[in-house]
Amino acid sequence: MPASSSDVAYLIFDVEAVGDGDLISKVRYPSEKLSAEAGLRKYRDELIEQTGRDVLPPTFVLPASVAVAKVGRDFRLIGMSVLDEPNFRPHVIAEGFWNGWRHYGRPTFVTFNGRGYDMPVLEYAAYRYGLSIPDWFNVSAPAYEQCRNRYNSRSHVDMMDLFSNFGATRMNGGLNLLANLIGKPGKSGIDGSQVQDLFDAGRLQEINDYCRCDVLDTYFVFLRTRVLLGLLSIEDEGTIVAETKAWLEEQRDKDQAIAHYLEGWGDWVPPPNPE
Repeated sequence: MPASSSDVAYLIFDVEAVGDGDLISKVRYPSEKLSAEAGLRKYRDELIEQTGRDVLPPTFVLPASVAVAKVGRDFRLIGMSVLDEPNFRPHVIAEGFWNGWRHYGRPTFVTFNGRGYDMPVLEYAAYRYGLSIPDWFNVSAPAYEQCRNRYNSRSHVDMMDLFSNFGATRMNGGLNLLANLIGKPGKSGIDGSQVQDLFDAGRLQEINDYCRCDVLDTYFVFLRTRVLLGLLSIEDEGTIVAETKAWLEEQRDKDQAIAHYLEGWGDWVPPPNPE
Protein backbone atom coordinates (compact mmCIF):
# COMPACT_ATOMS: atom_id res chain seq x y z
CA MET A 1 0.00 0.00 0.00
CA PRO A 2 2.16 2.94 -1.21
CA ALA A 3 1.81 6.26 0.59
CA SER A 4 2.71 9.82 -0.29
CA SER A 5 3.86 12.18 2.43
CA SER A 6 0.46 13.89 2.47
CA ASP A 7 -1.43 10.63 3.08
CA VAL A 8 0.09 9.82 6.46
CA ALA A 9 -1.52 11.34 9.54
CA TYR A 10 -0.24 8.90 12.19
CA LEU A 11 2.91 6.86 12.75
CA ILE A 12 2.20 3.96 15.10
CA PHE A 13 5.46 2.49 16.34
CA ASP A 14 7.07 0.15 18.81
CA VAL A 15 10.69 -0.14 19.95
CA GLU A 16 12.57 -3.21 21.10
CA ALA A 17 15.86 -2.35 22.76
CA VAL A 18 18.92 -4.15 24.09
CA GLY A 19 21.40 -3.22 26.77
CA ASP A 20 24.60 -1.32 25.98
CA GLY A 21 26.98 -3.41 28.05
CA ASP A 22 29.95 -1.12 27.48
CA LEU A 23 28.04 1.90 28.75
CA ILE A 24 26.62 0.00 31.72
CA SER A 25 30.08 -1.22 32.77
CA LYS A 26 31.62 2.23 32.40
CA VAL A 27 28.90 4.20 34.18
CA ARG A 28 27.59 1.80 36.82
CA TYR A 29 30.70 -0.22 37.66
CA PRO A 30 33.68 1.98 36.75
CA SER A 31 36.02 0.53 39.36
CA GLU A 32 35.30 -3.11 38.53
CA LYS A 33 36.61 -3.11 34.95
CA LEU A 34 33.87 -5.47 33.83
CA SER A 35 33.45 -6.64 30.26
CA ALA A 36 30.36 -5.50 28.39
CA GLU A 37 28.76 -8.92 28.86
CA ALA A 38 29.57 -9.06 32.59
CA GLY A 39 28.34 -5.52 33.22
CA LEU A 40 25.07 -6.20 31.44
CA ARG A 41 24.58 -9.47 33.31
CA LYS A 42 25.28 -7.86 36.68
CA TYR A 43 22.84 -5.02 36.06
CA ARG A 44 20.09 -7.38 34.88
CA ASP A 45 20.58 -9.53 37.99
CA GLU A 46 20.35 -6.45 40.20
CA LEU A 47 17.13 -5.34 38.52
CA ILE A 48 15.57 -8.77 38.96
CA GLU A 49 16.47 -8.75 42.63
CA GLN A 50 15.12 -5.22 43.13
CA THR A 51 12.00 -5.26 40.93
CA GLY A 52 11.40 -8.84 39.82
CA ARG A 53 12.05 -7.84 36.20
CA ASP A 54 15.19 -7.05 34.23
CA VAL A 55 13.78 -4.24 32.08
CA LEU A 56 16.65 -1.85 31.48
CA PRO A 57 15.93 1.90 31.64
CA PRO A 58 16.01 3.85 28.35
CA THR A 59 19.28 5.50 29.28
CA PHE A 60 21.22 2.22 29.05
CA VAL A 61 19.82 0.68 25.87
CA LEU A 62 20.14 0.80 22.10
CA PRO A 63 17.25 0.41 19.65
CA ALA A 64 17.43 -3.07 18.14
CA SER A 65 14.11 -3.05 16.31
CA VAL A 66 11.65 -0.31 15.42
CA ALA A 67 8.47 -1.25 13.58
CA VAL A 68 6.30 1.53 12.16
CA ALA A 69 2.77 1.50 10.75
CA LYS A 70 1.65 4.38 8.55
CA VAL A 71 -1.99 5.34 9.06
CA GLY A 72 -4.13 7.81 7.13
CA ARG A 73 -6.46 10.54 8.32
CA ASP A 74 -9.33 8.12 7.80
CA PHE A 75 -7.58 5.74 10.24
CA ARG A 76 -6.87 3.15 7.54
CA LEU A 77 -3.57 1.29 7.55
CA ILE A 78 -1.38 2.42 4.65
CA GLY A 79 1.65 0.22 5.25
CA MET A 80 4.07 -1.18 7.78
CA SER A 81 7.84 -1.55 7.88
CA VAL A 82 10.78 -2.40 10.13
CA LEU A 83 13.60 0.15 10.03
CA ASP A 84 16.98 -0.83 8.59
CA GLU A 85 15.92 -4.39 7.86
CA PRO A 86 17.86 -6.73 7.63
CA ASN A 87 20.88 -4.95 9.18
CA PHE A 88 19.20 -3.38 12.23
CA ARG A 89 22.00 -0.91 13.03
CA PRO A 90 21.03 1.35 15.96
CA HIS A 91 22.39 4.56 14.42
CA VAL A 92 20.65 3.89 11.10
CA ILE A 93 17.41 2.96 12.88
CA ALA A 94 17.47 6.23 14.86
CA GLU A 95 18.25 8.40 11.85
CA GLY A 96 15.64 6.64 9.73
CA PHE A 97 13.00 7.11 12.42
CA TRP A 98 13.43 10.86 12.71
CA ASN A 99 13.92 11.39 8.98
CA GLY A 100 10.78 9.37 8.29
CA TRP A 101 8.78 11.54 10.68
CA ARG A 102 9.91 14.61 8.76
CA HIS A 103 9.38 12.99 5.36
CA TYR A 104 5.73 12.34 6.12
CA GLY A 105 5.12 15.88 7.34
CA ARG A 106 5.58 15.29 11.09
CA PRO A 107 2.50 13.12 11.65
CA THR A 108 1.20 12.26 15.10
CA PHE A 109 3.07 9.48 16.87
CA VAL A 110 0.91 6.75 18.39
CA THR A 111 2.26 4.39 21.07
CA PHE A 112 1.43 2.45 24.16
CA ASN A 113 3.66 3.73 26.98
CA GLY A 114 5.79 5.48 24.36
CA ARG A 115 6.34 8.52 26.55
CA GLY A 116 7.74 6.32 29.26
CA TYR A 117 9.99 4.14 27.14
CA ASP A 118 9.96 4.06 23.33
CA MET A 119 10.32 7.78 22.72
CA PRO A 120 13.11 8.30 25.29
CA VAL A 121 15.05 5.43 23.68
CA LEU A 122 14.94 7.24 20.34
CA GLU A 123 15.64 10.65 21.87
CA TYR A 124 18.73 9.34 23.67
CA ALA A 125 19.80 7.66 20.42
CA ALA A 126 19.51 10.99 18.59
CA TYR A 127 21.71 12.59 21.27
CA ARG A 128 24.23 9.73 21.14
CA TYR A 129 24.55 9.80 17.35
CA GLY A 130 24.59 13.58 16.92
CA LEU A 131 21.23 13.94 15.20
CA SER A 132 19.58 17.36 15.11
CA ILE A 133 15.82 17.31 15.73
CA PRO A 134 14.85 20.88 16.72
CA ASP A 135 11.37 20.36 15.29
CA TRP A 136 10.80 17.72 17.97
CA PHE A 137 12.72 19.50 20.74
CA ASN A 138 10.88 22.77 20.03
CA VAL A 139 11.48 24.02 23.54
CA SER A 140 11.18 27.72 22.57
CA ALA A 141 7.53 27.29 21.60
CA PRO A 142 4.74 27.93 24.11
CA ALA A 143 4.46 24.99 26.50
CA TYR A 144 1.20 23.70 25.01
CA GLU A 145 2.72 23.69 21.50
CA GLN A 146 5.89 21.81 22.39
CA CYS A 147 5.94 18.35 20.82
CA ARG A 148 7.24 16.76 24.00
CA ASN A 149 4.54 18.25 26.21
CA ARG A 150 2.83 15.16 27.61
CA TYR A 151 -0.63 16.69 27.06
CA ASN A 152 0.01 17.57 23.41
CA SER A 153 -2.00 14.89 21.61
CA ARG A 154 -1.37 16.52 18.25
CA SER A 155 2.24 15.36 18.38
CA HIS A 156 1.92 12.10 20.35
CA VAL A 157 -1.00 9.93 21.38
CA ASP A 158 0.17 7.63 24.15
CA MET A 159 -2.69 5.28 24.92
CA MET A 160 -1.17 4.41 28.28
CA ASP A 161 -1.74 8.04 29.26
CA LEU A 162 -5.25 7.97 27.81
CA PHE A 163 -6.38 4.97 29.83
CA SER A 164 -4.50 5.81 33.04
CA ASN A 165 -5.61 9.46 32.92
CA PHE A 166 -1.95 10.46 32.80
CA GLY A 167 -1.01 8.25 35.71
CA ALA A 168 -4.02 8.93 37.94
CA THR A 169 -4.87 5.21 37.81
CA ARG A 170 -2.91 2.05 37.05
CA MET A 171 -3.47 0.51 33.62
CA ASN A 172 -3.09 -3.09 34.78
CA GLY A 173 -2.75 -5.57 31.92
CA GLY A 174 -1.35 -3.06 29.48
CA LEU A 175 -1.53 -3.40 25.72
CA ASN A 176 -2.02 -7.15 26.01
CA LEU A 177 -5.25 -6.67 27.94
CA LEU A 178 -6.58 -3.96 25.63
CA ALA A 179 -5.88 -6.10 22.57
CA ASN A 180 -7.60 -9.13 24.09
CA LEU A 181 -10.67 -7.09 24.98
CA ILE A 182 -11.29 -6.52 21.27
CA GLY A 183 -10.35 -10.02 20.13
CA LYS A 184 -6.83 -9.36 18.91
CA PRO A 185 -3.91 -11.69 19.71
CA GLY A 186 -1.97 -9.69 22.30
CA LYS A 187 1.16 -11.38 23.64
CA SER A 188 1.68 -14.80 22.10
CA GLY A 189 4.91 -16.64 22.83
CA ILE A 190 7.34 -13.74 23.22
CA ASP A 191 7.35 -10.68 25.45
CA GLY A 192 9.75 -7.82 26.00
CA SER A 193 11.58 -9.60 28.80
CA GLN A 194 12.96 -12.10 26.28
CA VAL A 195 14.35 -9.61 23.78
CA GLN A 196 17.84 -9.33 25.26
CA ASP A 197 18.37 -13.10 25.32
CA LEU A 198 17.00 -13.45 21.78
CA PHE A 199 19.38 -10.72 20.64
CA ASP A 200 22.35 -12.36 22.33
CA ALA A 201 21.44 -15.61 20.56
CA GLY A 202 21.36 -13.85 17.18
CA ARG A 203 17.61 -14.37 16.77
CA LEU A 204 16.96 -10.92 15.31
CA GLN A 205 14.13 -12.00 13.05
CA GLU A 206 12.09 -13.18 16.03
CA ILE A 207 12.58 -9.80 17.71
CA ASN A 208 11.39 -7.97 14.62
CA ASP A 209 8.42 -10.29 14.16
CA TYR A 210 7.42 -9.64 17.78
CA CYS A 211 7.84 -5.90 17.31
CA ARG A 212 5.59 -5.86 14.24
CA CYS A 213 2.91 -7.87 16.03
CA ASP A 214 2.96 -5.33 18.86
CA VAL A 215 2.45 -2.55 16.31
CA LEU A 216 -0.55 -4.37 14.86
CA ASP A 217 -2.06 -4.73 18.32
CA THR A 218 -1.39 -1.04 18.95
CA TYR A 219 -3.10 -0.14 15.69
CA PHE A 220 -6.28 -2.05 16.49
CA VAL A 221 -6.37 -0.64 20.03
CA PHE A 222 -5.90 2.83 18.53
CA LEU A 223 -8.92 2.28 16.29
CA ARG A 224 -11.10 1.39 19.27
CA THR A 225 -9.90 4.47 21.16
CA ARG A 226 -11.05 6.59 18.22
CA VAL A 227 -14.50 5.06 18.75
CA LEU A 228 -14.19 5.89 22.45
CA LEU A 229 -13.39 9.51 21.60
CA GLY A 230 -16.26 9.78 19.10
CA LEU A 231 -13.96 10.19 16.11
CA LEU A 232 -15.00 6.91 14.48
CA SER A 233 -18.26 4.98 14.60
CA ILE A 234 -18.23 1.37 15.74
CA GLU A 235 -19.58 0.43 12.31
CA ASP A 236 -16.78 2.23 10.50
CA GLU A 237 -14.24 0.66 12.84
CA GLY A 238 -15.61 -2.76 11.90
CA THR A 239 -15.23 -1.95 8.20
CA ILE A 240 -11.62 -0.80 8.65
CA VAL A 241 -10.75 -3.86 10.74
CA ALA A 242 -12.20 -6.16 8.06
CA GLU A 243 -10.25 -4.35 5.33
CA THR A 244 -7.06 -4.62 7.35
CA LYS A 245 -7.59 -8.30 8.01
CA ALA A 246 -8.07 -8.89 4.26
CA TRP A 247 -4.76 -7.11 3.61
CA LEU A 248 -3.03 -9.18 6.27
CA GLU A 249 -4.42 -12.36 4.73
CA GLU A 250 -2.79 -11.37 1.45
CA GLN A 251 0.59 -11.23 3.23
CA ARG A 252 0.15 -14.46 5.18
CA ASP A 253 2.06 -16.81 2.86
CA LYS A 254 5.10 -14.57 2.52
CA ASP A 255 5.31 -13.14 6.03
CA GLN A 256 5.79 -15.44 9.02
CA ALA A 257 5.01 -12.71 11.56
CA ILE A 258 1.67 -11.89 9.98
CA ALA A 259 0.83 -15.58 9.66
CA HIS A 260 1.52 -15.98 13.38
CA TYR A 261 -0.55 -12.91 14.18
CA LEU A 262 -3.52 -14.19 12.23
CA GLU A 263 -3.39 -17.51 14.10
CA GLY A 264 -4.39 -15.62 17.23
CA TRP A 265 -6.97 -13.43 15.52
CA GLY A 266 -10.40 -13.09 17.04
CA ASP A 267 -13.30 -10.91 15.96
CA TRP A 268 -14.85 -8.52 18.43
CA VAL A 269 -18.37 -9.57 19.29
CA PRO A 270 -20.73 -6.82 20.47
CA PRO A 271 -22.92 -7.48 23.48
CA PRO A 272 -26.48 -8.61 22.78
CA ASN A 273 -29.15 -5.96 22.48
CA PRO A 274 -31.34 -5.74 25.57
CA GLU A 275 -34.85 -7.04 25.00
